Amino acid sequence: MNAPVRPESCGIDLARERGQRAVFCGLTGIVWLHRKIQDAFFLVVGSRTCAHLIQSAAGVMIFAEPRFATAILDERDLAGLADAEDELDRVVERLVARRPDIRLLFLVGSCPSEVIKLDLSRASLRLSRRLAPVRVLSYSGSGIETTFTEGEDACLAALVPELAEALPEPEAPAGEAGLLVAGALGDVVEDQFARLFADLGIPVRFLPGRSAGTMPAIAPGQPFLLAQPFLAGTARALEARGLHHLPAPFPLGAEGTTGWLRAAADAFGVDPARFEAATAPGRRRAATALAPHRARLSGKRVFFFPDSQLEVPLARFLAAELDAEIVEVGTPYLHRGHLAHEIAGLPPGTRVVEGQSLDDQMDRARAARPDLTVCGLGLANPLEAEGLATKWSIELLFTPVQGYEQAGDLAELFARPLRRRGLLEV
Repeated sequence: MNAPVRPESCGIDLARERGQRAVFCGLTGIVWLHRKIQDAFFLVVGSRTCAHLIQSAAGVMIFAEPRFATAILDERDLAGLADAEDELDRVVERLVARRPDIRLLFLVGSCPSEVIKLDLSRASLRLSRRLAPVRVLSYSGSGIETTFTEGEDACLAALVPELAEALPEPEAPAGEAGLLVAGALGDVVEDQFARLFADLGIPVRFLPGRSAGTMPAIAPGQPFLLAQPFLAGTARALEARGLHHLPAPFPLGAEGTTGWLRAAADAFGVDPARFEAATAPGRRRAATALAPHRARLSGKRVFFFPDSQLEVPLARFLAAELDAEIVEVGTPYLHRGHLAHEIAGLPPGTRVVEGQSLDDQMDRARAARPDLTVCGLGLANPLEAEGLATKWSIELLFTPVQGYEQAGDLAELFARPLRRRGLLEV
């Protein structure tokens, strides 16, 4: 197993800022989670603003019967003139009666429900008993408590205590129950990884499953890989169940994917020759796909505003595989244990900033005049108006980008704004 890396030993300039932030709340995670868990429903207990945010982010028309909705807290609820728990029970019972396909219902907390101290965990227990076999769970997507991608972390962490105990796979070594991969991946990416792990001879399950009935069973001592860098709460919940985390880079680009797979291969004692045979075709295809984008991105100066917590792995990918120059890497939170291998892969002297002081970071971006700025939607238009090319962070979550087969697509997401900027300047 790879030994932990101390970021300070890699010559990385680590800093921390506290101040005004510009990020979406964790409710936006519903946009990809409701597509992943196909018989789940996400009911936000919040305001009309919450409803507009999710609907706008998802691009879903109001008559499309999506698998998310908002139970609106109005003035009577906020003023304590109505019994919010009774109101919520009525809404949920009406929803389940109307949508009998629901097998897993998430009650998602928001800023308004947090402010009035509505206890959604107690409500989920009460409703699970009443609506069985429908399972009702709860988590917070409130902007008071969560940022953009932390909604997925809170959702998966809520699932972990519900996972069944696994019996060891017969083919797994030394009584292991196989490998668990935690983090929502596009179905096509998950299928690709499943084939790779099969070629390596490693039994694997994915969290979340694609339906309530296919959630993985887990066992004490079972190793797990994180597919996303923002799953600190999920990792803690899995460790509390006795699983152990495999330190690894994240599967972005060819190098990240190879390092991620190697961590599992080392843990399961896979023969190096077998690992080479299983991964070599994917590495070759990724190299071919990356070559044309490297010509456009080589030497380009990139600045990351904090938004998705993908910033450090993405910066490593751009620098190591596309020869880009990293000006600054901002990230909302920096889990040094989970990101140690990624930080070690950054060029020496790279500035990595945890947290945000928006005005100060805007000043640094303006002074640096990078070729490409990766940021949230709220900052993109103002920066474009100032002549800076931008890439929306949110698009990197909505697009399948993990693995060998998607390496070229990931590079294209960064090359496209530069190509557009070049056309506009002609």
